Amino acid sequence: MRSVWLWIAVAVCSLCSVASMVRRGSSDGFEKPRENKILDNELRASKVSMVPLTLIHGADSKGAVCLDGTLPGYHLDHGFGSGANSWLIHLEGGGWCNNQSSCVFRKTTRRGSSKIKLRYCDGASFSGDSQDEGSQTFYRGKRIWQAAMEEFMSVGMQKAEQALLSGCSAGGLASILHCDDFRERLPLSTKVKCLSDAGMFLDAVDVSGGRSLRNMYQGVVTVQNLQKDLSSACTNHLDPTSCFFPQNLVSDIKTPMFLLNSAYDSWQVRHSLAPSPADPRGVWEHCKSDISRCNSSQLQFLQEFRKQMVLALNSFSASPQNGLFINSCFTHCQSEIQDTWFTQDSPKLNGKRVAESVGDWYFDRTNNVKAIDCPY
Repeated sequence: MRSVWLWIAVAVCSLCSVASMVRRGSSDGFEKPRENKILDNELRASKVSMVPLTLIHGADSKGAVCLDGTLPGYHLDHGFGSGANSWLIHLEGGGWCNNQSSCVFRKTTRRGSSKIKLRYCDGASFSGDSQDEGSQTFYRGKRIWQAAMEEFMSVGMQKAEQALLSGCSAGGLASILHCDDFRERLPLSTKVKCLSDAGMFLDAVDVSGGRSLRNMYQGVVTVQNLQKDLSSACTNHLDPTSCFFPQNLVSDIKTPMFLLNSAYDSWQVRHSLAPSPADPRGVWEHCKSDISRCNSSQLQFLQEFRKQMVLALNSFSASPQNGLFINSCFTHCQSEIQDTWFTQDSPKLNGKRVAESVGDWYFDRTNNVKAIDCPY
């Protein structure tokens, strides 16, 4: 019998289908990935089937709704054979909303409503539990997470033999925030691990000397009332905004975790280090669109950012159960794209591509799966 991971992709208003993460056909739950580049449109159309959106009916009675009050939902692709009891839950990214106006706008898009085919609809990485009465905007990420987990348990996840919680970008942060809770919901006999792709957002100083991402996160924490739901191990000694940053959380996670990230994450360079408000003269415009066009002082600034990321990983890396793949590509999210996940010319560290490294770590094929690339 061929095996497959039961493939779901969660996000706060729907669970996305992640093409490159789950494949059919191997004995350990992963198909041997194709070596060729992306298939042409005609071939892809004949091979790919769409997975419909399933709404979580009754979730509204628990207050688990998207920003606009619609039901949350997910996409579920069932496994079969010996892989029928293996699960991959993937949390899609999509940024955050950090004030009333941005959240009110967001609820009119696919990132805030299940009226639109979407995957992520709370704007706070599945966190928060409040609402704004005036604009009728609902910040219910925590309840959506709980409703989704209860739904999955009822449709078979309680029998899972293997489970992996993954996520990209804001979903990568969500996989960090919810990793231990995910472990606690499953039987002790289930092999459970977590993967965060491009979720290692740093509390870094931007090119103007300010802290653009901290200012954004402070807004997210405030408008969505996250204070009471953040890790108490962190909030016991740090302020709530600091406890939304992964660098202050990852070392306290008890469940095995794999961090996949670029040391020069392109989203962070563009939106955290050199956002337009911090660069009014546009000095960084060329550099942040193409790292090869950075001048020497800009490269030095980016090298300092890399040093900060490597330093932030020291304690996390010390745990033998954790894994790392930190390369020097100028990119963001590498598990959802076949070109960076597993093709002939995909990025390699220690001779292994991302898919191989993650597989070695999850299935315990190799000890100490920790790789950090040399500086750009």
